[in-house]
Amino acid sequence: MKTDIHPTYYPTAKIKCACGNTFTIGATKPEIHVEICSKCHPFYTGEEKLIDTAGRVEKFKSRRAKAVTATPRKISRKN
Repeated sequence: MKTDIHPTYYPTAKIKCACGNTFTIGATKPEIHVEICSKCHPFYTGEEKLIDTAGRVEKFKSRRAKAVTATPRKISRKN
């Protein structure tokens, strides 16, 4: 390695999650704040959290229902 070009390595960097979980890893910063970790991520917990902003799921379901019940248009063919 070349000297004076690499960042400082902290072998005991603390990671703090928004859920309150903390753990230690090696990193180039002494303390890192993250929003999601393996203790609160739905993939690891097996719990699905559905965040519905402004009724988007209902809007999608209503559009889907309209598309299924819509009658097909007649296509005029010219020979």
